[in-house]
Amino acid sequence: EKEAEIVKKIYSDFLVKGKTPTGIAKELKRLEIKTPSGKNNNWTTNNIISILTNEKYKGDALLQKTFTENYLDQTIIKNTGQIPQYYVENSHPAIIDKDMWELVQIEIKRRDNLGAKYSSSDIFASKLICSDCGGFYGKKKWHSNTKYERFVYQCNRKFHKGKDKCMTPNLMEDDIKQKFIQAYNLTMKDKNRIIEDTTEIINLLTDTSQLDKDIETMNDDLAVIAELVNRLIKENSKSSINLEEYNKKYEELSLRYERTKEKQNDLIQARDNKKAQALSMKSFLANLKKVDDELSDWNEYVWMLLVESATVHRDKSISFKFHNGKEVISR
Repeated sequence: EKEAEIVKKIYSDFLVKGKTPTGIAKELKRLEIKTPSGKNNNWTTNNIISILTNEKYKGDALLQKTFTENYLDQTIIKNTGQIPQYYVENSHPAIIDKDMWELVQIEIKRRDNLGAKYSSSDIFASKLICSDCGGFYGKKKWHSNTKYERFVYQCNRKFHKGKDKCMTPNLMEDDIKQKFIQAYNLTMKDKNRIIEDTTEIINLLTDTSQLDKDIETMNDDLAVIAELVNRLIKENSKSSINLEEYNKKYEELSLRYERTKEKQNDLIQARDNKKAQALSMKSFLANLKKVDDELSDWNEYVWMLLVESATVHRDKSISFKFHNGKEVISR
């Protein structure tokens, strides 16, 4: 189906090519591709975000996202907790496989954390990092509108007022590409070992049994504390215990509940992080098995799929960090 191909393109452009929802919307509009409604080609950033975050594209369904508040005038409003919602897995054929969908959600969060620092202006945006300040490198035009005009990459914070000047070098695009090819070929000499190590890491990350157990224990603790609070309230309503004593006990139990809940939330976050890392590793492993063992020329596809970041050092060397955590320096 044409719609399915458009959805696949949107996911690929976002995850593999690093494009922003705004950039994807502009391209679809330029290509005069109609929106899912089929009425026009007026794509918006919100259209793209909605498609990237909609669980229906991985074959699942969240029921009762909206509900009719008033049956007389048929007012439909968004369900923000007023009534129960039901999540149904594998309710229909998927357009996007579940792993890719989950990876997109992880990437959305990653970019949200970067905020305005994320850029999709070119293939090196938001991946090339200055070792001095930790900021991103950006593409700059030198000698504009002259015969000496050229593009270079330099730290975006290099000339910020009130800051120590970064001493990391400016780089030409070809320098970056050649250093990546060198690092890639060096890494792929040990491809089988990398596959074995990454598989082992995935197995460790997918085992969340201890965290699951600890989270369940916290659930039991929370239930006990909640019951103690209920008993305290009932006791007060029946015998009217000293107000000062009641408030003190209530505050102690409330504080105990909050601290236990915080600990549980930390455990849930740790479990989610492990699952996200495992998913990222699985994706890296699948991509690693697809690509050539050696590069003779620049390959944008390989760069976008396998490289998490590239840190530029003062001596012009670059440390390439792959999505499995492995780092290789190219001098």
